[in-house]
Amino acid sequence: MLADQKTSPIVEVSSLSFRYSQETPLVLRDINLQLLSGERHLLVGANGSGKTTLLRVIAGKHMIGRENVRLWGRPAFHDTSLSSKVTYTGGTFRCFVDITVAEMLERRSDANPKRLHILTDLLKIDPSWHMNRVSAGQRRRVQLFVELVYEKPLLLLDEVTSDLDIVVRADLLDFLKDEAKNRGVCIFYATHVLDGMEEWATHLTAMEKGRIKHSSQISHLKELAELKASGLNSPLYRLVDKWIRGDAEVESRATPPERKDI
Repeated sequence: MLADQKTSPIVEVSSLSFRYSQETPLVLRDINLQLLSGERHLLVGANGSGKTTLLRVIAGKHMIGRENVRLWGRPAFHDTSLSSKVTYTGGTFRCFVDITVAEMLERRSDANPKRLHILTDLLKIDPSWHMNRVSAGQRRRVQLFVELVYEKPLLLLDEVTSDLDIVVRADLLDFLKDEAKNRGVCIFYATHVLDGMEEWATHLTAMEKGRIKHSSQISHLKELAELKASGLNSPLYRLVDKWIRGDAEVESRATPPERKDI
């Protein structure tokens, strides 16, 4: 089955431009992208480059043309049945009422018990936690827990490890890597936390001002290979830092100095 899935994209983005309203500027500009089964894509770029918007559009949360984003050949926004195949996780988990994790899980009684046990252990979840009393890190772990209990083939993740401690983050990334390898899950993960990610990701996509600036397999990035060979720490971080700083420097040179009247 995985071999068949590999022959056609899970996600196909074609000539996608997007703005939130007619009165606002474009947030995404002429995006073209394909994601295949089993791939682990990192999505990087400066704040405001369009990463979250792109993930949300792929997740079917904004109205776009039927041909601009297709999942398994079906229109991302118009085919509501796709929600059973896609997990989008990001932003603040807005559950602040006095409810325990155990009570939340009662609403997911159809989830695989083995998977529930694995995720409980992996994310160090205590079912007795009350959601109006947890820390930011605990809240993020519960968010991941409830979003990952179902085995969906497309994961769209937006800065989901920034609140996690290093042990939980490492264990989660290992779990996600296994999901991609063993179940063919396609993962599109936007993050600024790049430590060790050059060995985790299969692909890297970088955005700048709503456009895709770079997109390729990690193994095809000559600059990254050179940084690795040099023995420098955090080669992926250094490469992305160079790209983002380069964008800022170009923009700075293109912007005339502010006039000061004397």
